[in-house]
Amino acid sequence: MSGEPIRPAATVILWRAAAGGAEVLMGQRGAGAAFMPSKYVFPGGRVEAEDAQAPAPVLAPGCTERLRAFCPEDAPGPGALAAAALRELREETGLQPAADVPWRFVFRAITPPGRTRRFDARFFLVSAEGASGDAEGFADAEDELSHLHWIGLAAARALDLPFITEVVLAEVTALLGGQDQPGVPFFDNSGQIPTFRRIV
Repeated sequence: MSGEPIRPAATVILWRAAAGGAEVLMGQRGAGAAFMPSKYVFPGGRVEAEDAQAPAPVLAPGCTERLRAFCPEDAPGPGALAAAALRELREETGLQPAADVPWRFVFRAITPPGRTRRFDARFFLVSAEGASGDAEGFADAEDELSHLHWIGLAAARALDLPFITEVVLAEVTALLGGQDQPGVPFFDNSGQIPTFRRIV
């Protein structure tokens, strides 16, 4: 295993209905970023200590238990993970989802060894319906992500994406198309041998 520590992280796949089908919000990381430079990604980032005390969004049924699965004892709790995702979304986009919108835990991935940064990232699927903030100009966004825009699921696949984001997009496309999810996909690279699990 790499000596680089694996940091807990949380990501938001914010989506909205549009005339041509569902759209998701994505932005581009800076060319000088240490992790995934110039790639298009969903808003998100590492969990901070204060997230454990921050108000957390409402989780969809079953998500609390799934977020606790396959975690070390000192891992952030479900509330801290969701609160971190909400904080990162607000910072990077200026948007705040409606308080009554449930957050669905839909994907988890641990960065493989040998990378400059390693994260144990949880992905939350969240509807933008009723969200507050400037959803077109993103006037309140910080400058971590550039080219913030809404994009259709098929068109998003043509962007310069990290591999894991391509996989997440495929999963989200199936979910928003009405397919069932037989457990949350988990690409577990915490050990010497990469393992794929489904968290049920």
